[in-house]
Amino acid sequence: MQIFRHIPTKQQQPCALAIGNFDGMHLGHQVLLQKLNETAKSLNLTSAVMTFEPHPREFFSPETAPARLSSLREKLEHFADAGVETTYVCRFNRSLAKLTPQEFMKNILRDSLNAQAILVGDDFRFGAMRAGSTLDFLEAEFNLISLPQVDLEAARVSSTRVRSALAAGDLDEAFLLLNRPYSMSGKVVHGAKLGRQLGFPTANVHMRHERPALTGVYAVKLDGLNAVANLGVRPTLGMQKLMLEVHVLDFNADIYGKHVHVDFLHKIRDEAKFDGLDALKAQIALDVEAARNFFKI
Repeated sequence: MQIFRHIPTKQQQPCALAIGNFDGMHLGHQVLLQKLNETAKSLNLTSAVMTFEPHPREFFSPETAPARLSSLREKLEHFADAGVETTYVCRFNRSLAKLTPQEFMKNILRDSLNAQAILVGDDFRFGAMRAGSTLDFLEAEFNLISLPQVDLEAARVSSTRVRSALAAGDLDEAFLLLNRPYSMSGKVVHGAKLGRQLGFPTANVHMRHERPALTGVYAVKLDGLNAVANLGVRPTLGMQKLMLEVHVLDFNADIYGKHVHVDFLHKIRDEAKFDGLDALKAQIALDVEAARNFFKI
């Protein structure tokens, strides 16, 4: 997959273009990308996605913006897995936010990206003050495909609904909305080695999530291996930095520097503060046993 981290200055090959934030890559996003690939193939166009970094709500009101479901790298991995040929990562800044719908369509979509077909969700809005709608695409004579909402159990599938499920610890609901386990990815980095001292060595996974949609202790898979993970600030140690620490069951190999994927499968408990390291060690042993019971090993 070809990735542009800016808007090209010269016109690109004609493309079918899906536009959106695509946070979490839920069922609705998956339907949109499937339709993108079908449209590109039928019209002999390149399949392309335009997404925004940061999320527009993070730009306008960072204090109240929703938790991120996907880091940029995770989002790009999802696009590649879906078969997208080109991704345009648009830096969302004041200049982009000030473009009128007409400027956005002419200067970016038509003159730079050479978009011949536009694919969006039925609630898509764009341009300064979110003034643009799908009607503007039709008036500008774009080949527009506006997909209706995707429902699951009589309710709309959305990133907000995925966040709510994760915050409630309902990973089964999240699985249904995503059609896969919720996951995070990152490089395994060196830590303080405290887990090793307590008898439970952990892989410290460097996250790109400053405010994750879930915290606590979970039964997880690390690249397919059964494991137990703590995602939080380790209050017993008086820490404040968020960390994802994963203890892989019955495993003793060096994976430092490796980029790994962690699938969250079952919530064991909320993160808690314990009265010293001995109490923490005893609880970790219980967490490991709970994970073993979940995996039936």
